[in-house]
Amino acid sequence: MTSPIVVTGMGVVSPLGCGVASVWKRLLAGRSGVGNIDRFYIPDFPIGIAGAVPSREQDPEAGFDPNEVISLKERKKVDLFTLYALAAAEEALTQADWFPTSEEDCRSTATIVATGNGGLPTITGAQKILDSKGVKRLSPFVVPAFLANLAGGNISIRYGFKGPIGCPVTACAAGLQAIGDGLRMIRSGEAKVALVGGTEGCIDPLSLGAFHAMKALSARNDEPERASRPFDQARDGFVMGEGAGLMVIETLDHALSRGATPLAVLSGYGTSADAYHISAGPADGSGAAAAVRSALAMAGLQPEDIHYVNAHATSTPVGDKAEIAGLRSVFGERLPAIPISSTKSATGHLLGGAGGIESIFSVLALRDNCLPPTLNLERQDEDMEDLDFVPNQSRPHSVQNVLCNGFGFGGVNAALIFSKLSD
Repeated sequence: MTSPIVVTGMGVVSPLGCGVASVWKRLLAGRSGVGNIDRFYIPDFPIGIAGAVPSREQDPEAGFDPNEVISLKERKKVDLFTLYALAAAEEALTQADWFPTSEEDCRSTATIVATGNGGLPTITGAQKILDSKGVKRLSPFVVPAFLANLAGGNISIRYGFKGPIGCPVTACAAGLQAIGDGLRMIRSGEAKVALVGGTEGCIDPLSLGAFHAMKALSARNDEPERASRPFDQARDGFVMGEGAGLMVIETLDHALSRGATPLAVLSGYGTSADAYHISAGPADGSGAAAAVRSALAMAGLQPEDIHYVNAHATSTPVGDKAEIAGLRSVFGERLPAIPISSTKSATGHLLGGAGGIESIFSVLALRDNCLPPTLNLERQDEDMEDLDFVPNQSRPHSVQNVLCNGFGFGGVNAALIFSKLSD
């Protein structure tokens, strides 16, 4: 019998702070990480809110301190998305106690870190320098800072991981696909251990302005904590978030042989394409449903075996409806009995980093038998009134298997299933 693949380490940098324990505690308490943007000021800019990672000065308990991640000299060579990934990697690897030194172990460790935008702030900053000061003032580190695969590249270099390295850049499904890619590599024998997940650091005027031009972002600037409201009738778009969520995965046999503690089983993965539209899925959610069915098949589970869904639900009217339509297709009349929540209501939408952090929340729901809430849910859509979205307060709930969804522009769909380890 093939040894199941398990999670042995997790690391988080998020709008709710840094560190798995602190972030999970705040999420369950109903805290919001969305606030006013203080990184730039542009008169009459239409978007004034985001889910930004708090600094240590803003949050002494769990804020982000780049000096603890990398030296000031080296920071000039990396973008924010890489800084976040390095911090999350250190936490995940420390929990897993995986710091290989032998050539064999280094070559059997994969590094798969996804992102949606890569170093967009580096690109926009370099363009300003080019326009104002000329090409001779461009830094030689611009390219290695903005390239999407350099989060994984810097992690690989720091820890000496010489196995497969990859970077899905599949919009908002990227983090889940990175975890799925790592699962496949371990199953195929290409790797024994994989550091997987996603990262994003694009709270930048160009990114915010471009998504606003698509009418995708909430403009509820006067009440930021209430702006991200998945499934609510008053939702008006998503809130941009940032951060990283990474996990260490390996076979159960490998974990036990080295004394690691398995946290959950990564039991299923499915992915599909809508082949429909560049920025919106079909209203019936058929592509999303196909990914969920594939994940169930890999896990050897039936729809009735799922006890909680961490939904992709970004707080856009069209996207939320399509996801629920896809879930109804898979789960049928049983869907009202399955709790569903969107943790993006607390963190905003981390784009390519969303799947990483939300997978960690899924594992924590399994571990603690506790469901994180959907914040700001006051009036559900009329065609969703029969569903349990865990409104506004976390609650205890026995959980054996969790489904985690992620969907992205271009019609990409991904779904993961995490399960409790059998006795």
